[in-house]
Amino acid sequence: MADETIAILGGTGDLGTGLAIRWSKAGYKIVIGSRTLTKAQAAVADLEKISPTTPAAAMENADAAAEGDIVVLTVPAEHQISTLETVKSGLLGKILIDVTVPLVPPKVGTVQLPPEGSAGKRAQDFLGDDVQVVTAFQNVAAHLLKEDVTIECDVLVAGNKRSARDKVIQLAQQAGMTGWHAGPIENSAAAEALTSVLIQINRRHDIAHSGLQIVGQSEH
Repeated sequence: MADETIAILGGTGDLGTGLAIRWSKAGYKIVIGSRTLTKAQAAVADLEKISPTTPAAAMENADAAAEGDIVVLTVPAEHQISTLETVKSGLLGKILIDVTVPLVPPKVGTVQLPPEGSAGKRAQDFLGDDVQVVTAFQNVAAHLLKEDVTIECDVLVAGNKRSARDKVIQLAQQAGMTGWHAGPIENSAAAEALTSVLIQINRRHDIAHSGLQIVGQSEH
């Protein structure tokens, strides 16, 4: 594990920054990717201010994808495919963790899934079977990842290969969360849609970060 590199594309926001901090503490090498090297370097500088003990390399997205053993996509939905176009060759044979939620402003509290059925399915269709797309972390409050707190939100992990889902469940655990097998990539639609539902719950019930927990697990 300590020799594995995680490349976070679009790692300039709260989600990418928080995952970088948590996975770095677990022993992974971190690469932050952005559309330009300047933006990636700025993101790494910001990361160092927040977490001085989180070393990270800065690269353009294409170089970051090639460098990573595992690649994470944390860009807004409107940039999902355009970003994947620039990194496709660097993803061959790898796991891509896609955190994309297809929110459509201004009605982000309304479920609006894309024609493909889900953003995860859209990514898998675009990349083909040589890339193992796994979706996760869509329902986690991004700002909490940057804080030293217990996150009370479980992670639904969808993807077509059990082994790839196993790896992402392990990564969720190493980031302080519980991951659950949620089935094939088509089932990513449930987690993506749930984000809009959680936004509504936060608004209507004055909750800062509602989340999902799976109950019923045997004690034995």
